Amino acid sequence: MTIKYHDNGIWIEKINDTDYKVGLSEKGQDDAGEVMFAEIVEHNGSLTKGDPILNVEGAKAVTELTLPFDAAVKETHTQIEDEPSLLNSEDKRDNWILVVNDVDPDVWNTLDTEMTLNKEESE
Repeated sequence: MTIKYHDNGIWIEKINDTDYKVGLSEKGQDDAGEVMFAEIVEHNGSLTKGDPILNVEGAKAVTELTLPFDAAVKETHTQIEDEPSLLNSEDKRDNWILVVNDVDPDVWNTLDTEMTLNKEESE
């Protein structure tokens, strides 16, 4: 299983040949602060690059997370709406948002394999 990151604060894990799990990365957790509210954005089963997937209210910021590629939604982690503190967990079994498929392999290959928390760390 390979995990990649997008600079908007999400991680994406390739869980098999067709499916990818999307969750809140350490950068996303750091940007928002302690998450107190989470709302999964309604979708019709498919998402286009840039579509919002989650609204998060944290101690530091209110933010909207978007998907960096086109995909079809296979599963939604609805429990995070009732228990937004799951998004504060470092455990990817807790802080995931969606399972998607129909991801373009070329787009997957452009995602970062390392997460950058802030600009100073990347210099």
